[in-house]
Amino acid sequence: MKNRLEELRKSRGVRQEELADALGVSRQTIGSLENGRYNPSILLAFKIARYFGMTIEDIFIYEEESK
Repeated sequence: MKNRLEELRKSRGVRQEELADALGVSRQTIGSLENGRYNPSILLAFKIARYFGMTIEDIFIYEEESK
């Protein structure tokens, strides 16, 4: 799953540490999300969407695997 987290965070001038504190996660979690190494829980996805005032679908892009 791809996401726009880094783009949104940087466009608003928010550091990884600040976002992590606001969401109650570690800075490493934010880095892993931005690098695509970690998919958030549904609860964390909702928290991120609320933080940015967007929908989950505006931030996280689900791409089905072709068979």
